[in-house]
Amino acid sequence: MTAVLPTSVDRARLLADPALRAAIARLHPTLAQVAAYHRGWVDADGAPAGPATGKALRPALALLGADAARVPASTALPAAVSVELVHDFSLLHDDLMDGDTERRHRPTAWTVFGMPAALLAGDGLLALAYRLLEESSAPGSAVAQGILAACVDRLVGGQADDLDFEHRLDVSYDDYLAMSAGKTGALLGAACCLGAALGGARAEQVAALAQYGEELGLAFQLVDDLLGIWGDPDVTGKPVLSDLRSRKKSAPIVLAAASSPRLRDYLRGEDADLSALAAEIETVGARGRVQDEVDAHVRRATAALGAADFDRRAVDELVRTADYVTGRDS
Repeated sequence: MTAVLPTSVDRARLLADPALRAAIARLHPTLAQVAAYHRGWVDADGAPAGPATGKALRPALALLGADAARVPASTALPAAVSVELVHDFSLLHDDLMDGDTERRHRPTAWTVFGMPAALLAGDGLLALAYRLLEESSAPGSAVAQGILAACVDRLVGGQADDLDFEHRLDVSYDDYLAMSAGKTGALLGAACCLGAALGGARAEQVAALAQYGEELGLAFQLVDDLLGIWGDPDVTGKPVLSDLRSRKKSAPIVLAAASSPRLRDYLRGEDADLSALAAEIETVGARGRVQDEVDAHVRRATAALGAADFDRRAVDELVRTADYVTGRDS
């Protein structure tokens, strides 16, 4: 994938990084070091480790959503920081739940600092996200806190569904979509509307931005599922055929299992040639259908932006960002 980084993401890094660093510095020193390591700011000993490797997608979306609703970036900045803190909270806990030992080509935080410290760091980041919104003097502070609370509730529910899928053989594509809407869509939906909501944007603007983000979140998750089987390890940081190896109920696997007895047997625990299974998933049309679904969700995301009075330049940038995160500008 050779997607061109939108200027909005560069801008978000410039605006949000100092505020993120200042926020994380408020944590207990032990937990601040875990969070800083997780973000790539420091090494395991606390020494500076160079620029962060994250894409700053969620802060970028928060600031772009604010731009669309004509809310100043300075007003929306606490929202941009809050959604990134919630994202880091979810990743720290997710790495623990999945037993992942590597993220962004480095050992995961829990393998370096231990499970208790990683758990507490995630908890601290979540509490801090709410505190930043509470401390804001912006007119939509209470509304933004409610949006973030509902988002986290859905995110945790989606994570619980994902864990449940590990023990089920009857997962349908509708089940998968419902799980992804919580696990991924909820946070991107909140990211897109939270800055606007914090600045007191109209309800129809907040709703349209949330819909854009949720549709984008589903597209983003579907792309990630494709990469989980066919992605380049140098790009994804995961081994080839990673999702097949772990028997993950991802979109192409769920779709293909409906017509592939061999894949169903593998999901029950039988051995199989992973390359042959990947080829079969493609042969039965599951890979192509997932890509079609990506395109459909991006179209719906873009259409949602026409449902309210927005700044057109910001809308154009939101459309470009959607193409970037789904690889459609490659």
